[in-house]
Amino acid sequence: MNRTPILFLNVLIIAACGLIYELLAGTVASYVLGDSVTQFSLIIGIYLSALGVGAWLSRFLDSDLAARFVDVEIAVALAGGLSAPLLFLAFTHLEWFQGFLYTLVFIIGVLCGLELPILMRILKEELDFKDLVSRVLSFDYIGSLVAAVLFPMFLVPRMGLVRTSLAFGLLNALVGLYGTWLLRPLIRGVTMLRARAIFVIVVLCVAFWQANALTSLSEDDLYTDPVVYTTTSQYQRIVVTKSNSGFQLFLNGNLQFASADEYRYHEALVHPAMASTAAPRRILILGGGDGLAMREVLKYPGIEHVTLVDLDPKMTALSKAFPPLDELNARAFRDPRVRVVNRDAYIWLEEGRDRFDAAIIDFPDPNSFALGKLYTTRFYRLLRHRLTPDAAISVQSTSPLFARRSYWCIVRTMEAAGLHVHPYQTTVPSFGVWGFALAKQQPFDIPRHVRVPVQFLDDATLTAMFVFPRDMAPVPVEINRLDNQMLVRYYEDEWRKWS
Repeated sequence: MNRTPILFLNVLIIAACGLIYELLAGTVASYVLGDSVTQFSLIIGIYLSALGVGAWLSRFLDSDLAARFVDVEIAVALAGGLSAPLLFLAFTHLEWFQGFLYTLVFIIGVLCGLELPILMRILKEELDFKDLVSRVLSFDYIGSLVAAVLFPMFLVPRMGLVRTSLAFGLLNALVGLYGTWLLRPLIRGVTMLRARAIFVIVVLCVAFWQANALTSLSEDDLYTDPVVYTTTSQYQRIVVTKSNSGFQLFLNGNLQFASADEYRYHEALVHPAMASTAAPRRILILGGGDGLAMREVLKYPGIEHVTLVDLDPKMTALSKAFPPLDELNARAFRDPRVRVVNRDAYIWLEEGRDRFDAAIIDFPDPNSFALGKLYTTRFYRLLRHRLTPDAAISVQSTSPLFARRSYWCIVRTMEAAGLHVHPYQTTVPSFGVWGFALAKQQPFDIPRHVRVPVQFLDDATLTAMFVFPRDMAPVPVEINRLDNQMLVRYYEDEWRKWS
């Protein structure tokens, strides 16, 4: 039998598996540690260096290469396949989680670095060197491309991180098991090799079957209160927990709101902008896929149209999937005046032409460059082109107490984009002191009256929000631009000490 074509197919599979393990480690680290740029940079660097170590170590394997190849596949299957559940569990139980993370990435990288050199030495008897190198590297790169496309588009949103990890571990184990037949003439002691491969396959199959239990075990330890709903989109992990006071929404492990006190946040976010606009009719909400800011907007009787732009369709569909949220946002998504757009807000602003009387910006905190671009001068200039001359803008702007430079960076960036800004802050028990920015294209006075029924705000409270104590007063900062992303750097530095 000509085994060469099948061995090249193995190259493609093991290349895809190796990249998937690298992406899984980076994604898990970003979910639980934040600071995605640092985590992906470190993991990519460690993994690539480990590939080199594995390739160097392969020179010491001189005999039984076919058996060693199967052994390596079994080891990669076990380490890589269990990597995601192990990392989630380790985060909640190990104080030295980062050491464990980088060690696991290094081990997987070394094992993956052994694979191709061993396989090339097995194939060298059947192809000349030029064809061997070109074909192996071609299939290796193609496998990496397949993995890179499948990971964000299909694997994470459809299977989740834990099942993806286990599924690709199974692929490695099956390559190893089939190798005991494909390379049978070159292997001594094939029975034990097959037994080890079958054992690992059984372990991974059981783990795949129990993937929900493994995920729940790690998330139950990660969150203080019981988890009552979870889903994974191609953008984020959505988790809802339940406590005696209500429910809480987390995105990638970060609290977005608690139902017990979210009204303080959303009233502070929405009503200053609405009170600063004479007759708001067409409203733009960027972010806010939970519908809670939209609930506040729809209280105004003159509203004719609300456009909500949120990247994640699973977030804007959460009200249907989790009825308590539908009740909390007063069934805002069912209102016929509402239009939902699932697009990147930055791109959507560039492409559209509609103009709005007010804009409510409720993005997550700028803890990555993907989010940081939504707080740049370029973004605010794009937004200005989509507003009527008297339109008001309100922006959630992180905490001026815990992240003082980050907060004032947002304010100064809005000013650098040509907006006139009044910063303000309030207290939300779940978050502490929280900051916002109110802006218009022309100079304006701060609002002093709330025109609709609310739970928290009154005229005196509204005025008081625009007063800052000394420990939250302005500090010198750089402007956040696309080419420097200073806000993300400020944010990571300031919030790290509170983690």
